[in-house]
Amino acid sequence: MRMRKRKIIAMLTAMSMVLSLSACSDKGNADSTVGTENTGNAANSENTDSSNTAQPLGERVSAFSSEEYEAMRVKVDGTKFTVNGKEWWINGVNTPWQNWNDFGGNFEPEFWDSHFEELHNEGVNASRIWINCAGMSIVRLKSDGTIHTIDEDHWKDLDTLFELAEKHGIYIMATILSFDHFKDGNAGCENYRAMIQNDEATEDYINQYLIPFVKRYGDSPMLFSIDLMNEPDWVYENDECGRVGWEHLGKFFAKCAAAIHENSDELVTVGAGMVKYNSDKYDGNFLSDEFLQSLGGENAYLDFYSPHYYFWQNSFLGYPFETTPTDFGLDGTKPVVIGESAVVNESGRTPEQDYENAYNNGWNGVMAWTSNGVDNCGSLTELKPAVNKMKELAEDKIFP
Repeated sequence: MRMRKRKIIAMLTAMSMVLSLSACSDKGNADSTVGTENTGNAANSENTDSSNTAQPLGERVSAFSSEEYEAMRVKVDGTKFTVNGKEWWINGVNTPWQNWNDFGGNFEPEFWDSHFEELHNEGVNASRIWINCAGMSIVRLKSDGTIHTIDEDHWKDLDTLFELAEKHGIYIMATILSFDHFKDGNAGCENYRAMIQNDEATEDYINQYLIPFVKRYGDSPMLFSIDLMNEPDWVYENDECGRVGWEHLGKFFAKCAAAIHENSDELVTVGAGMVKYNSDKYDGNFLSDEFLQSLGGENAYLDFYSPHYYFWQNSFLGYPFETTPTDFGLDGTKPVVIGESAVVNESGRTPEQDYENAYNNGWNGVMAWTSNGVDNCGSLTELKPAVNKMKELAEDKIFP
């Protein structure tokens, strides 16, 4: 059994390194090709400009009273989400970007306004959005990994995004980093690798960006969680992303989670690319309370798990929709959401079957990739029957 387990893990590692960026035929290529950013001299001139515009501009006035905020914000009760004391189930989607690096880039409020309205009308209650896809010129770091500047338009665009989410009742999982930041070909990738591996730089990122972010938007109940990184698995496994060890990734997650918990009510998660590194069943749970708290203290923990799943994983990890989270390999200590899974895949199951099966098997939600068709994994057009059906089946939990 031990030899067989070692072989399976070795095969998993090999397969994940080959296929990690190829889900939905070329899903990863969509992430990385669109995300290859050349900011010219932006990264090279980092130490010649002493200006620092890292702090958000001005005050953001909350649209909610303290009573409204408390009634609307998402909380965790054991292994369930709740809103206003009632169970909440995520009938969700990924709307990762409209234009790569929207916020501080080519932000189109009209798209987000109309799309949020459509999502709500179809029964969707939450969207996972990449706040920064790989925007080296949006959050620019020095060569030692400390903050150089943050584009003022980043904050202005995010102000509008949250206003629109509040208008249409869409809860946001805000993904603040991705493996794309660390990938060869992105100007400044070495700076992000330095930030993860340098304790002082990590603290600077937290103090100059992360804490201002949660304090600025934390008074909106529509910001229901912070996803610290999209698919760190590839930062650990892949040469082109730097092969940063879990001791560094884990410490970064631990410090960030502790800072968020100490400065806001926001829930924290990490969008693992697969359950392999989020489970004692395989290579170890590097997102467990035990591991993170050993690196960052008692406030260093995730409030829920949100592993990703694509059908290429099926032969090695199984099909999550048709099993319970614990049988799939999670530790059963907190809520679990399937944070990414293709709307259209090779499984032979429909999105309707997947969403309903996940609900019946005790998952706390599904966030399909994607609602706006950024690649060939499908869009809301194919997903509508699933989210419509879930609204009929569990409207009291989707819109409690």
